[in-house]
Order: sequence, then C-alpha cells, then structure tokens
Amino acid sequence: MSSLSTRAAPPLKGPAPNRPRVTRDEQKPHTPLRPMWFCRVDGQHWPCAEAKLRLRLEFEDNAPGLSIYLAGMFYEATKDLYHLNPHDGPTPQALYERFVAWGPYRKSAAEPSEGADDA
Repeated sequence: MSSLSTRAAPPLKGPAPNRPRVTRDEQKPHTPLRPMWFCRVDGQHWPCAEAKLRLRLEFEDNAPGLSIYLAGMFYEATKDLYHLNPHDGPTPQALYERFVAWGPYRKSAAEPSEGADDA
C-alpha cells in the first residue's frame, strides 16, 4: 500500500520572483538570482535591504498582496535551497525570518504572541 505522499500530485510552481520592479534610475532590479537566492545587484541574501524597501513601497497600498508575495517567495526559496543543499541548508526558521517575518502581519517566529497567558 502506498502512502498518501506518493499518491499526491507535486505542488505547482509558486509566483515568479519578479519584484521589486525595476525603476528608471537603475540598470538591474533587486530581484533574486535563483537558485541561490542572492540579490542580482548587491550580492546579499535576497530580499536585501534595498529590495525590502522597494517591496514596501511597491505594495504600499496592498499589504495583503505583499504578504502573499513573500509567502510565495518563501516557498520557492525553500524548494530551491533545499534542492541545492539538502543536508545543511538554512533552517526553516531562518528562511521564515528572511522571507516572511519582516513583512506585514507577521512577527518573528521566536517572539511570543501578545496577550498570551502565563498560567
């Protein structure tokens, strides 16, 4: 008897890492270079500081859209990075902090929730 995981269809591709959009004053956008997930411009882990600023500006009036986009990038990066280095890649918490926790509606995975009972 096969397990459910062998019968389930593989997940579809997530959103394309095509943001933040290029502006007129720059040659290359601060988008990720896959599958390593480094910024194409400054070589930092993506999203780099500049990409975060530009994403916040681009999604200024659409916080849910930014949250959904970041979750999709988290998914895509997890697939790529664990495929490249399955044994000692970044931890799930590190990837969550890098891709999702800085966005809207999110807190660090290490932070306790507000109003939690200590009883």
